[in-house]
Amino acid sequence: MRKIIIPILLAWCAISHASTEQAVFAGGCFWCMQADFDKLNGVESTIVGYDGGIAPNPTYETVSAGGSGYSEVVKVIFDNKKINYSQVVNYFLHHVDPTNNIGQFCDTGSQYKSKVLYLNAGQQQQALGEFKKAQKIVKPFYTELIPATTFYPAEDYHQEYYRKNDYRYHFYRWNCGRDAKVKEVWSEK
Repeated sequence: MRKIIIPILLAWCAISHASTEQAVFAGGCFWCMQADFDKLNGVESTIVGYDGGIAPNPTYETVSAGGSGYSEVVKVIFDNKKINYSQVVNYFLHHVDPTNNIGQFCDTGSQYKSKVLYLNAGQQQQALGEFKKAQKIVKPFYTELIPATTFYPAEDYHQEYYRKNDYRYHFYRWNCGRDAKVKEVWSEK
């Protein structure tokens, strides 16, 4: 009996996790991106961190100072049976300001610019499709499409910051004008 159960359990585990996919996005403050993606149906989890650079083990201090090549990012783990990659990219684009060439909202510098960091050629092509749709609506369009390098999780105190520090997070988001600017950019379209 045990010889039959183990292969069945292994097959079930492979099937249950086969629909999980990952995506990486930079959209200004990673606290805000995590809060936005945690609301999206089909997202199983998110992790804030750094990607896009090449030096090992970036820290918040080195990334936020600029010049490291890294961006503040959110890694999104989603169930592609509930939502596909193109839909996740579309959601991302509607939660950033693609018209900003110097950062996002009150954060400036290349480490805060909006970017889709693709993990494979399929993601690159799907993101390009979403970019073409968005470029017909929003001009100018500066969101970048670049290959992911190595993802490094951010320090523990940044993970789910919006939940752990509700008041400070909401004040920061409001003070930066993130929601008002997103509404301005996308609502008239």
